[in-house]
Amino acid sequence: MAGVIARPHFVLLSALALSIASACARGPEVTPARPAVAAPGRLTSNVTRADYAGTEACRPCHASHVERWLGSAMHAMTRDVAKAQIHAPFDGATFAFKGDRVVLRQSGGAKYMQIASVRYGEATYRVTRVIGGRHREDFAGVKVASAELGAKVLSAEEEVLPVSWLIGPRRFRYKGYSVMLKERPGLRAGPVWNRTCIFCHNTAPYLLTTLRPIAPEAGPYQGQVVDATLPEARRAHVVVTDQAAFERALGRELDALGAGADPTPADRAVRTIRTKLRAEHLVEVGIGCESCHLGSKAHVQDPRVAPSLEPRAPFMRVDLPGAPAEGSAEHRAALVNRACARCHQVLFSGYPHTWEGGARRGPSPGGSNINSGEARDLLLGACASKLSCVDCHDPHSPDRGARLRAGGEAQVGATCVRCHTQLSTDAARRAHTHHDPRGEGGQCVSCHMPKKNMGLDGQLTRYHRVGSPTEPARVYGDRPLECALCHADRSTESLVTTMESWWGKRYDRRRLAKLYGDLDVSPLVATLTKGKPHELAVAYAVLGRARASGHEREIALGLTHELPIIRGYAAHALEEILGASSPVDVDADADEIERAAKAWLSSSRPPP
Repeated sequence: MAGVIARPHFVLLSALALSIASACARGPEVTPARPAVAAPGRLTSNVTRADYAGTEACRPCHASHVERWLGSAMHAMTRDVAKAQIHAPFDGATFAFKGDRVVLRQSGGAKYMQIASVRYGEATYRVTRVIGGRHREDFAGVKVASAELGAKVLSAEEEVLPVSWLIGPRRFRYKGYSVMLKERPGLRAGPVWNRTCIFCHNTAPYLLTTLRPIAPEAGPYQGQVVDATLPEARRAHVVVTDQAAFERALGRELDALGAGADPTPADRAVRTIRTKLRAEHLVEVGIGCESCHLGSKAHVQDPRVAPSLEPRAPFMRVDLPGAPAEGSAEHRAALVNRACARCHQVLFSGYPHTWEGGARRGPSPGGSNINSGEARDLLLGACASKLSCVDCHDPHSPDRGARLRAGGEAQVGATCVRCHTQLSTDAARRAHTHHDPRGEGGQCVSCHMPKKNMGLDGQLTRYHRVGSPTEPARVYGDRPLECALCHADRSTESLVTTMESWWGKRYDRRRLAKLYGDLDVSPLVATLTKGKPHELAVAYAVLGRARASGHEREIALGLTHELPIIRGYAAHALEEILGASSPVDVDADADEIERAAKAWLSSSRPPP
């Protein structure tokens, strides 16, 4: 019967909605049975609500880890506004957008956003949640009659509010303009928080995120992505080994959400989770220990039962690609990387393009070109079988990048040579890279994880699909050539000729001419007129960093791009080239932007 949970095999789309996120506020506990334990030392279940204990249960034995975690931005991914430290100014500050405005106020200890829109009318929201906090803060709230304590609640639905606060530059931005969304005509709240953000930014029982593959007709669902967007050989599969037990476990989860526990078609289960799962049903609000370590109540009750990153239950198992031996380095890397990929695997929004010339909805999408797809990108790359995310990132640290900054890129290289021992000496690295082994060009990540993805802070960040700038998929599928990210002044012909000479490659000039046109100009400059939107962002950023004057008018065309995130990269590039802050409001109408940009370029000259 179509859509019924009676199908024994399905792909684990461990996901976009992934149970990844969680903080420390424990929800009501529904425990129909004690977590299943076979024998001391062997965990048998960590995916149902009964298996979870909450972060505070870890404190008695792991106090230092818990304290560091509680101080991290990831832990605070979703916060109750009444308890949160907030950067955004709720002091009457106003965000103006296309003739609309939002005023942020505080009254009686509560925080409000008052929206006045020409197109959508007026509305007041009491802020209930803060989402994020490292680079920006987003907000959710309920619609109320007025910005006064005790005002009537007009709708209990928590809606995502239309303003983000950027922490570094201390300014507002339209919510959604951090991803590849098209221009919006005005300000209004939406969508509903628990139908959009709840899985990726909070901790929920893992079982709730494994249903989408068996009910594709059920419509959009947060718990659904990573393995379906990997090549078949790199996919993990969930195998239901006891269908009746699986249905009973799912019935208990749906019962906890307020749905009946009768035999449930998969599409109804998906609809129930999508519409009924709310904050009170979470294990924790925000990201907690069990977002990664999965349900650990059995470990809390008996420390001899070690927790596991691998999803386990008496009614199912997970078959990893390549079937790595349990306890091996490959097995550890697979579990760690898939724990991270429960969230960091996003191919954002409806943007159709990926790296390697791929398509988001194609049979084998390439890598993500924007933040939050790092773990999926790593799973696509050359080192996924042994390299894990935690080899570079400390998952428990308040600042996960501190280890990298403290040791520098050379420390990352030291991680690489644990496997690539033939490159452990300066002489070997010089011969391999043809660059100074102590300089930027001699560092592993400079070539194999180049900075070409759009980050949350408006800067380029590293592409985590470990590969080589000489790969045909990158040379023929993407603009600009990755060598141009450092060598901005070199032509396409010069770069590929050097690549051929140094690494014994051969590249078809006709195919390159289709990408770039004239091969005697810089691939960055050619990308300004021929590039896809994500490629434009890279060209703008690199030319701006290089202060490459002479291309200001081509870059200024990006100020009216249909994707506002690209406008930001164009504006920042012009600021760097011209040595002055931009006077252009990139949220204005196109005619106004063009007038302001023309005046700016006419009155400015690049500094000497």
